[in-house]
Amino acid sequence: MKYSEGKIGRIFVIRLEDGDKLPDVIELLAREKNISRGLCILVGGIKDGGNIVAGPKDSESTPIVPMVFKLKGVHEIVAAGAIFPDSNGQPRLHMHAALGREEKTRTGCIRPGIEVWKLGEVILLEIIDNNAYRAEDSDTGFESLRP
Repeated sequence: MKYSEGKIGRIFVIRLEDGDKLPDVIELLAREKNISRGLCILVGGIKDGGNIVAGPKDSESTPIVPMVFKLKGVHEIVAAGAIFPDSNGQPRLHMHAALGREEKTRTGCIRPGIEVWKLGEVILLEIIDNNAYRAEDSDTGFESLRP
């Protein structure tokens, strides 16, 4: 385990609107408000047709091949994510979500993008006095957190 310490800075209460694209809209706000690091919590609705990543095809293969699933129908969403700067210093949101419709739930990473249906509510807690960042991990190909 590796870790670093920080403090809570500003707190943003955000209403997402119909058609807002995730994670783009959160990363845009982070750039506009000069937020390099933070914690996001999201609840709301997601439109039909968005993509999520749910696991690798084979946990032993290299390179890792993600499994991308297309959502069918409007889904409820609850998600948590972390913002840290990438290798270019840009804020990057890594968010995982549980998405439900009827009696089925999908869980995965929203990195490929999803769109808000009607509204979404986000609480963004800024982390200050911290230097953690994301850098490419040659073993996995992921941009991994470096505390």
